[in-house]
Amino acid sequence: MGKHKVHTGISGSPFLVHVGLHQDRITDPERHPFNVPAIVRGLPLRLKTPVTMLVGENGAGKSTLLEALAWACGFNARGGDRDQSFGEDADGQALGRALHLAWRQRVSDGFFLRAETFHQWIDYMESVGATFSQYEHKSLHARSHGEAFLALFEGRFEDGVYLLDEPEAALSPERQLTFLALLHQMDRSRCAQFIIATHSPILLCYPGATVLKVDEQGIREIDARQSEHVRLTRDFLNAPERYFRHLFADDEST
Repeated sequence: MGKHKVHTGISGSPFLVHVGLHQDRITDPERHPFNVPAIVRGLPLRLKTPVTMLVGENGAGKSTLLEALAWACGFNARGGDRDQSFGEDADGQALGRALHLAWRQRVSDGFFLRAETFHQWIDYMESVGATFSQYEHKSLHARSHGEAFLALFEGRFEDGVYLLDEPEAALSPERQLTFLALLHQMDRSRCAQFIIATHSPILLCYPGATVLKVDEQGIREIDARQSEHVRLTRDFLNAPERYFRHLFADDEST
């Protein structure tokens, strides 16, 4: 990881501070993504800390919002940075065009990580002759999925805004802790901002992060330790047999 520049400004404040909607750019309020309850009721959104976690059930709108933010920031909305072009039909394009972003300090560097298209991004980089110099000149395809993720974090993430969609997908619990250590290094330098959609109870408990619950009621701040993801995991590990009795009740009655 390169040496970080420390940006001047308000201590602990992020670069991107506000996400709103241009109502006149909503093409059809009855169609996706403009009919997603979290988008309709959750915006405008204020970002208060360098690390923001988005948590919610599958289909709640977390990835939809991240893809649109990526497009609005100029990143490849299928994953990547400003150096990879995206077409007019790219994921996130419709909502991205309708977003209004307000910045404390405008930055152009950053990256959008989509776990599901990460390998396609590596394929693209190899197709254009990437040297992988920041990854010890070793192709990310030559590593395990989890090792490739961590190599990307260590070699590519420095200054800028980083949008991560379920980064825990390829990381074991131990590697998630490694990721948190890397996150802390960049967060402490005050030169990077992270918006992370996650289901991981480990990542949700990152100290100082703002945790936003995304659901049909909109988007609202919650205490990470009171989130359903953390409570359910804690309760299950404390007494898994209680859950098994409920889950396997039909088997026991036959």
